[in-house]
Amino acid sequence: MSLDHILLGMLAAPASGYDIKRGFSEGSRHFWSAELSQIYPALKKLEERGWLESRLEPPARGPRRRVYHRTTEGRTELLRWLTAGPQMGTQRFAYVAQLFFMHELDDLEATSDFMLELRSRLEEFLALLRQAELDIAGPDGARLDDLSGEDFHVYLAVRMGVRSLRSRVDWCDEALAHIERRRRPHAVAGGAQAQDRQDRKERRRG
Repeated sequence: MSLDHILLGMLAAPASGYDIKRGFSEGSRHFWSAELSQIYPALKKLEERGWLESRLEPPARGPRRRVYHRTTEGRTELLRWLTAGPQMGTQRFAYVAQLFFMHELDDLEATSDFMLELRSRLEEFLALLRQAELDIAGPDGARLDDLSGEDFHVYLAVRMGVRSLRSRVDWCDEALAHIERRRRPHAVAGGAQAQDRQDRKERRRG
């Protein structure tokens, strides 16, 4: 994630660091996030580069707040970034790393519980994105052709999230099926051993 360029994109209109944080929390949280401890140093750095300017404004109540706005140089840099081609980077999913080392537990039941919880969380996230998609484009995409340029591009990003999360939920289902098959021979073997012990007991009684 290029936080610098995301901030430049979010500052099409003047905003404070708190406003930006709220934007992360309410709008773009589906794809990226940032804390105030990251946002304020980044804003300062962008201002030092000449990509942002700031001023202190008196609020309706409380202390004054520092409001940032994008400069001409900042917009030029944003446009350069947008036309530089897709920034692939390396996506990092902490839960994949957890799963990678799950063998340390030597407990398929724990692996199954982990995947079930992950599936549930992904489904919740997917439901949020589906609702966002519906809010933007309407039922069956009825409003899609009439969207503004901004909403259209937000829709495309949301649609990517829906398809990506759907594939991850499907992956969870596939993983759970593999886990169940791996557990089944042990269950069958255990059941056969129990039945054999019961047969021997009955023969001794006879």
